[in-house]
Amino acid sequence: MATSMSGMFSGQQPPVAHPVGGPGGPGQPGFPGTATRPPGNNTLVDELEASFEACFASLVSQDYVNGTDQEEIRTGVDQCIQKFLDVARQTECFFLQKRLQLSVQKPEQVVKEDVSELRNELQRKELLVQKHLSKLHHWQQVLEDVSVQHRKPSDLPPPGPLAFLEQASASLPPAPLKPN
Repeated sequence: MATSMSGMFSGQQPPVAHPVGGPGGPGQPGFPGTATRPPGNNTLVDELEASFEACFASLVSQDYVNGTDQEEIRTGVDQCIQKFLDVARQTECFFLQKRLQLSVQKPEQVVKEDVSELRNELQRKELLVQKHLSKLHHWQQVLEDVSVQHRKPSDLPPPGPLAFLEQASASLPPAPLKPN
């Protein structure tokens, strides 16, 4: 599979040098520890990374922060974002093409992946059902406890000196009747 993805890592797109610093060019401060990309070694991943860094750099650039022309700032940021989205679409297209190739060459692999995804989804849903059942049992117990507490005060005899004996005798079985 790694060799089938070699187009992505061997310059599938036409080489274009992107300064990491963004739209301001080489004079614009970029990210610490990064440099401009060599023109012959760009790949989709490199372009995606560079366009993302350019988007970020355009948002934090001193030129844009100190700029007074809001329309110029908006246009520059929009261009950076559009470039990033274009490269992201190209990267997505690349992976979709590789996925299509895999499904044609090894359809059983796609079925295995689908089965694995379905098992994971089933397991996730089973855990969710267990969680809801646990909550349901908890609230049923709370409801039962509340209903028992509401029944007890009406069942209790009025307090008095013989209340304990009345309560104890109520729990005894009735005495057998004697025949006359």
